Amino acid sequence: MRSTGGLLSQTASDTPPVTIGRDAAREAARQELSKPVYHQNDPGLVQRALDRFWDWVGDLFDHASGATPGGALGLVAIAVFAILAIAALWWRLGAPSRTAGPAGALFDDGIRSAADHRTAADALASEGRWSEAVQERMRAVVRSLEERTLLDPRPGRTADEAAAEAAVSLPSHAGALRAAARTFDDVTYGARPADAAMYAALRDLDLALTRTKPLPTGATP
Repeated sequence: MRSTGGLLSQTASDTPPVTIGRDAAREAARQELSKPVYHQNDPGLVQRALDRFWDWVGDLFDHASGATPGGALGLVAIAVFAILAIAALWWRLGAPSRTAGPAGALFDDGIRSAADHRTAADALASEGRWSEAVQERMRAVVRSLEERTLLDPRPGRTADEAAAEAAVSLPSHAGALRAAARTFDDVTYGARPADAAMYAALRDLDLALTRTKPLPTGATP
């Protein structure tokens, strides 16, 4: 028994220890840690992206507050002032119109007669769609002047241009024409809501113009 124990002890002590290189150990650790069991609770791709974004926002805020008089409080005050300024401009000028053409043209579709525009305007007014009714009635006014040859048909003409040109031969309605053009621009490009009174004014102007005899070409008002 004694000799057997000594043999076993001698055999164990003679076995060299297992050694592994640094690179091999690193690779073995990487492979082990890449197993899914170690990543079950990791945040997803979207969460990681959001975390990086908010970290960036935090860093930006820290740098901005450091460069702003009053620190973070001063930066907050500037941000609030900017928001109030934007809100004031939005309230004063109105929301940008999505229907506005790039060149501010009066007509944005195919050629229709003045009677067609009047019919469309009255139908819209009967439905209470005052903004669209005002637009159609202004188009009826200008188309009627073109049909009477008081205006030359010209693509891309704006309401202001039409009013200024028509005032030459219809000077007694110059102020009403300018007001009608301004109403059209406010409704179409300034997102100002129209009402029944605006439409009535345009309708009265349209009817009055049809009964007004224009000045001869070259005559002095």
